[in-house]
Amino acid sequence: MKNRQVLISELPTEALTLEHYTMQDAEMPVPGEGEVLLRTILMSIDAANRAWMKGATYRAAVNAGDVMPTYSLCEVIESNSPRLTKGDVVAAESVWADYTTCNARQVQKLPDVRPLSNLMSVYGIPGKTAFHGLVNVGRPVAGETVLVSAAAGSVGVYVGQIAKALGCRVVGIAGGPEKCEWVVETLGFDACVDYRDPNMFKQLRAACPDGVDIYFDNVGGQVLETALFVMNEKGRVVCCGAISQYDTAAPTGPRNLPGLVVVKRLRMEGFIVMDFADQDAVALRALRTWVEAGQIIVLEDIVEGLENAPAALIGLLAGDNKGKRMVRVAPDPE
Repeated sequence: MKNRQVLISELPTEALTLEHYTMQDAEMPVPGEGEVLLRTILMSIDAANRAWMKGATYRAAVNAGDVMPTYSLCEVIESNSPRLTKGDVVAAESVWADYTTCNARQVQKLPDVRPLSNLMSVYGIPGKTAFHGLVNVGRPVAGETVLVSAAAGSVGVYVGQIAKALGCRVVGIAGGPEKCEWVVETLGFDACVDYRDPNMFKQLRAACPDGVDIYFDNVGGQVLETALFVMNEKGRVVCCGAISQYDTAAPTGPRNLPGLVVVKRLRMEGFIVMDFADQDAVALRALRTWVEAGQIIVLEDIVEGLENAPAALIGLLAGDNKGKRMVRVAPDPE
């Protein structure tokens, strides 16, 4: 029995393409003492996957020849640890492959939630990132204006809906008129601005007549620079990601730093979801409450087939997803 794997054949210096990946058949991995053999069910597709190719971040750099790393939901096929048994569903730092082995201490057993994809979207990293970033870093107050970039993305869709549930006015930033309309009509945002519009700043001012109290930034670059101009004094900028900068060897940063931060007394703070792991139970309780009350719509963008993972990541970087993008490698276990 072979194990399909997707390898990084060459590290990109500019835009990521299909040529940067290759697929191979490898021998089935064998779990050692204290390890488990995992069958991949769903793989998370994130802008961070591309960022890892640019060098060390909060994790080790990814190199040419490596199997592409990812976060996955998996089924335990074989266990050499008393911590887990065959049939358990777990979350793991894994790779783009049908099967992998992991230390049982480094995977997380998951509750029986159906469909399992919800554990990778609203109850997974995107939902928890949105909650922790907005609530714990942004600290919203009812009546404030919250601006969210990549509003149709895996995190942005939940940031906006959480902000609405907390009584805020919410404005999104997305790419193209159709996607902006979808953000307003489907997600319930109060307005959405097209970052591709040459008059984006004018449109942003019109959409935020009272200024912006919290800007949740997922893109960096020119969009972040423009958003800073509409911030209110003592506003908060939540720095979650910089997707506009990942696919280039010449990244650009806001030219109005630190000037506007000083003049407007802004607070800019970066975070990653693991910073608030001790508060995950609070986040999940709130998210479940809002989902059950119909205040949060669960949005998922599932691509079928391990072989389509490279195209799924390239498409995500181009902004063609709506909601959390993931790749299904195998069906949910019964």
